[in-house]
Amino acid sequence: MKKLSVHDLMPQDSLRLSFDGTIDPRAELESELGPFFQALEENADGWMPDVVEGKRRRKYSRAAVWKALEEERRERGTTIGLYRTSWPALDMTLRLWFPPLPSELSISVEVKPLSFFAEEAHCRRFVDMVRAWASLYPVSHALAHSLADDQLAGAPDFGRDEETSRRDGFDKIYEVFWLNVFGRKLVETVGRERMLSTPAHRVEELPNGSVLLVTWPTVADFASAEARRAQARAYAHLRPDLDPDTVMRTLSERSTTLAFVEPRFHPDVAPLLSRVVDDVAIHERQRKIAEFNAYQPPEPEEWRPSDSALPPDVADSERALQHYSHLAEHLVALLHTKVPSVFAETPESLTDVDYQFWREQFPRVFEREKIDAHAVPAIGAYLGAVLVRNLGGQWIPRKRLEEAQVLVGNRVWLPFVRAHRYMRSCQSLLDYSLAHLYRVAERHRGCWTGS
Repeated sequence: MKKLSVHDLMPQDSLRLSFDGTIDPRAELESELGPFFQALEENADGWMPDVVEGKRRRKYSRAAVWKALEEERRERGTTIGLYRTSWPALDMTLRLWFPPLPSELSISVEVKPLSFFAEEAHCRRFVDMVRAWASLYPVSHALAHSLADDQLAGAPDFGRDEETSRRDGFDKIYEVFWLNVFGRKLVETVGRERMLSTPAHRVEELPNGSVLLVTWPTVADFASAEARRAQARAYAHLRPDLDPDTVMRTLSERSTTLAFVEPRFHPDVAPLLSRVVDDVAIHERQRKIAEFNAYQPPEPEEWRPSDSALPPDVADSERALQHYSHLAEHLVALLHTKVPSVFAETPESLTDVDYQFWREQFPRVFEREKIDAHAVPAIGAYLGAVLVRNLGGQWIPRKRLEEAQVLVGNRVWLPFVRAHRYMRSCQSLLDYSLAHLYRVAERHRGCWTGS
C-alpha cells in the first residue's frame, strides 16, 4: 500500500491546518478521541485518509488508529501519520502529549493541491470539522490557510526569536488567516464584543468561549483582490492600532509575490533550473522563477581553437586515457546511489550531477582541500568522458590535468578547468554547470572543418 506524498505532486500550494487542543488526561484514549475521528470521517470530503502509519502502515480504520497509537506510545506522548493513496495528497500528523507535560492533542494537516478547495462545499465541510474539533478540544489559537501565504506571513514566529515564540505562542493577533479559532484568553484580550463584530464571512462563538472566524467562503482564491480586502477588513478590525491601508498593501504585496510567473529559462540550463526551482520553498517559487528568467549563464571560456591545441606531452597516451577513465569512475562511485543515471555518461546525466551537487550544497559543505584533490579531477574526467562518448570527442592528454583537452569539432575543451571553476561555490554550480558547457560544445561540433 503506497501512500501518496504531498512531495510527489508538482510543486503547488497546499491547505495547511495547525491545531493544538487540550485533552482530558484521565479519559480513556478511545473515548477521548472517538469524537475527533467522527468529525474527520463526516467532513473530510474527498480528502479522507485511507492510510494509518505507526510502526506499520495499515488501511485506515478506527481499530488501525488505536493500534498505531498504542505501538508508538512513549512515556510522554505518541505520534501517528495519516495519508492518502490517491489525489489529493494528504500529510496529517496527530500527536498526543501526556503528563507531566500539558495534556494536548496536536494536529498538523496539509492537503495538496490548494485548488481542491476551490469549491465552497469542500471549504464549508472543512470549517465544520475544525469547528467540531475546537468545540471538543479547546485551543489557544488554530489556523487554516494557504501554506505559501502562511510562510510569507512569517508564521508561527512572526518576527520573534524561537524562544520568545515558544514561550508566548499566539498571544495577540499577529495575523488573520482564512480560518481562525481564537481561544477564550485571546478573545478576552481583544474584547469579546469586538471579536464577535468582526466583518467576515463567518463569525461564531463556540460553547467553550472560543470564536471561529472565516474571512472568505473559499480558501483557494485567498490571493484574489476581493478575498484580500475581506482579510484586511477583519485584521484591521481586530487590530485597531494598525493602519488599514498598510494592512491591505502588505497583503496585496504578498499576492503579487505568489502570482504565477511563466518559466522562460535559458534553454541550455532550463532542465537544471527547473529542478532547482522545484526544490525551493513554495512561497519563494515564483520569485525564483522570475530571477531565473532574467539569468543568463556566462558563456563557457574553457576552450581554445583546435589549431591552438596543446600537443600531447605524455609518454604513454593509452595509460593517460586509462587514468582519466579511472578518475571518472570516482565520480560514479560517489554519486551512483543518488544519481543512478551517472552510469550512462549522457547529457542528461550531467544535469542530474549538476542538480545533485547543488542540492547538497557541495562546495559549501565539504572541505576545500578535499574538493580540489578529489572532486575536481573526478568531475573533469567525467565531463570529458561525456564529450567523448556523445560528441565523438577525442582526448588530447597532458601531464597536467588542467591542460588536458577534448577535441570536438574545431574546438578543444578543457574539462578539468571547467570542473575547477564549477566547484568554487554553490553559485558556480549554476554559472559553470557541466550541462551548459556540453550544450555549447554540441552546437559547435558541426563547425569542424578538419579532414
